[in-house]
Amino acid sequence: MLRIDTASPAPVLLTVPGIDNSGVGHWQTLWEHERDDCRRVEMGEWHRPSPAQWVRRLNAAIGAASRPVILVAHSLGCHAVAWWNAQGHSLAGRVAGALLVAPPEVEERPIDDRLSAFAPLARTRFAFPTLLVGSRNDPYASFGHSRRMARIWGSQLIDAGPLGHINAQSGLHDWPHGLFLLHRLIDRITPAPSPLLANGAAAILAQAGLRSNAPR
Repeated sequence: MLRIDTASPAPVLLTVPGIDNSGVGHWQTLWEHERDDCRRVEMGEWHRPSPAQWVRRLNAAIGAASRPVILVAHSLGCHAVAWWNAQGHSLAGRVAGALLVAPPEVEERPIDDRLSAFAPLARTRFAFPTLLVGSRNDPYASFGHSRRMARIWGSQLIDAGPLGHINAQSGLHDWPHGLFLLHRLIDRITPAPSPLLANGAAAILAQAGLRSNAPR
């Protein structure tokens, strides 16, 4: 069901890529090209990520947004979002939700040594609704690890099936199922519209009817 609340502006989507950034064929990049409500957070140091810098850059991007924010994170970007949330930033109220796609294992023998910079795993539950999408054959994290992260973070776990690391190499193009999940999240966090006759409208209409029926 489409929900429209004229009192609340539509959210802006901030994409948060992982190590080495998201390239031309990545679904995050394609979403940015296809949607005018979607922009990338420039985390910097893409090849040698620093948790402190990534959290700082993410906080600045959220602070600069003029509308409520939905974070769309992939891979290590999910951990940047998790550590930002764990630090209890004052801007947390601006984030309406997050789509966390294929967060990698950062503690137990990560497949890429650069991931260990984000260890240990942030263990603070998210202060906003989150969907965590895990793949059954992700080389960066077993589905069991995805389930564990979802449990720790209080995220709803989505089983994406065997999609590898859910990146450009997965051949997803603009990833229609991901767009479905995004709109599902948006629908979940968007307040339902007020009834047509709410907020005194019924009384106004009644008065108008009385006036129209009154003798002239």
